[in-house]
Amino acid sequence: MTLFQRVSSRFPRIVGFPISAFDSSKFFNKSLYSSFSSTPNTAHGIHVFQCPDGVGIVAKLSECISSRGGNILSVDVFVPENKNVFYSRSEFVFDPNRWPRPEMDADFLKLSKLFNAMKSVVRVPAFDHKYKIAILASKQDHCLVDLLHGWQSGRFPVDITRVISNHDRGPNTHVIRFLERHGIPYHYLGTKTGTERESDVLELVRNTDFLVLARYMQIVSGDFLDSYGKDVINIHHGLLPSFKGGYPSKQAFDAGVKLIGATSHFVTEELDAGPIIEQMVERVSHRDNLQSFVQKSENLEKQCLANAIKSYCELRVLPYEDNKTVVF
Repeated sequence: MTLFQRVSSRFPRIVGFPISAFDSSKFFNKSLYSSFSSTPNTAHGIHVFQCPDGVGIVAKLSECISSRGGNILSVDVFVPENKNVFYSRSEFVFDPNRWPRPEMDADFLKLSKLFNAMKSVVRVPAFDHKYKIAILASKQDHCLVDLLHGWQSGRFPVDITRVISNHDRGPNTHVIRFLERHGIPYHYLGTKTGTERESDVLELVRNTDFLVLARYMQIVSGDFLDSYGKDVINIHHGLLPSFKGGYPSKQAFDAGVKLIGATSHFVTEELDAGPIIEQMVERVSHRDNLQSFVQKSENLEKQCLANAIKSYCELRVLPYEDNKTVVF
């Protein structure tokens, strides 16, 4: 699996606060990515960085951007306690005429080599291609429909290349009519065995950037993940690590919980155990029945999956230790 990896060095103390406690969201608008409006001579860039911790990394990052006439809008930095690793995410504006895209890549590559970075990722949404994704879904439509309408309204910087399912939807269903109207192929692979189905899926998703499982109720094998080699994002209708596997809403109802939730996570070979990207919860009570549990859960699932995809596309999700994430 290829979780985004990115990091950088220890931030100098600012007005007495240690860098591990610094949170730029208190000083900057976290929605800059979606709200920034480029002027005719400027563009918006995002850079994430991962390298061994050290002195001067933030200074060099700032110098790299400012020396080309760029202006930093926000910086998020995380240095885990007692870990020799540095994470940063920067948003900046720049003049493409003064800092052409190929030169930007070359400048950040030099910075990456200087600090022996594990990963350095830069993205300019106005110029770079949208992420190509495929959505895998089973019978339930709520997450799939929400993603399709979110894509239609421009909420996600993605191109949906196809929808793949083990459920045969009729020609007059809402999903099929929507897909046909927008020229998105629908592939029904329900009659295939697990190995045959995964082989066909791999062929269909060969040119995608990542996959989304929108209530896809089939186990994804380790062989599939190894062969695909890119990230796969899943939505689980339960608050992991509790209530893994099937029927988590019933498990939660039978357990008498007072909070139900949804979890979006990266897919790994171990079922429902991948690094968590996003979680959402809602309060329930003794007055709820199983049907209201499910209804509340479905609303959470749609929001949780949408937030996870948006964070992933905005380069906010970074790997942390073996099975955790940093989400700026």
